Amino acid sequence: MNSRFLILAAVFLVCIAVSLPSRSEGVDDTMILVAKRQLNDQLYGSTILIVKPLGEDRHVGFIINKPTQMTLGKLFPNHGPSQKVVDPVYLGGPFNSQVIFALVQRPDSPGGRSVRIAPDLYLAVDSQVVDRIIETDPQHARFFAGMVLWKPGELAEEIKRGLWYSLDARSEIVLKKADGLWEELVGRSERKANTI
Repeated sequence: MNSRFLILAAVFLVCIAVSLPSRSEGVDDTMILVAKRQLNDQLYGSTILIVKPLGEDRHVGFIINKPTQMTLGKLFPNHGPSQKVVDPVYLGGPFNSQVIFALVQRPDSPGGRSVRIAPDLYLAVDSQVVDRIIETDPQHARFFAGMVLWKPGELAEEIKRGLWYSLDARSEIVLKKADGLWEELVGRSERKANTI
């Protein structure tokens, strides 16, 4: 990978690694957010996010249904393993969009400062770990450029305002093809809300 990417990633990861919960922390606080139809926002409208608390009422998340036109091969033309990954890179969010993250489905941590998101889903933030996933296990991963960060109390306020449906975090939703996924989940959430 190019050195500019590694330097940017290293600087960012020093900042975020201090904030992320330890790998041993429970995962029942992780959730999937589905934008309600009335969320009219150019970036967040019709989105699905996986969200993990950082502590102190702050949260980090990734938009899981916005594939870009970029692939790892286009981003890293001199990295052979990246050329073999045909799936698009997803827009994870507006913060640090120059950094590539990986959500990988596996029973154990891929290493480094990876964070357990669901029982069989890990977020890889270290560039060396992301590289290793690209090289050895890309078929069980989704790659994101950037992330979403909420300030203290910001996400709670958005939920209170009724902008999001909340679902349990499950890897089969996170790694499902993005095409039509929002429509499926918002419809399911609306039906469930109407029966309560």
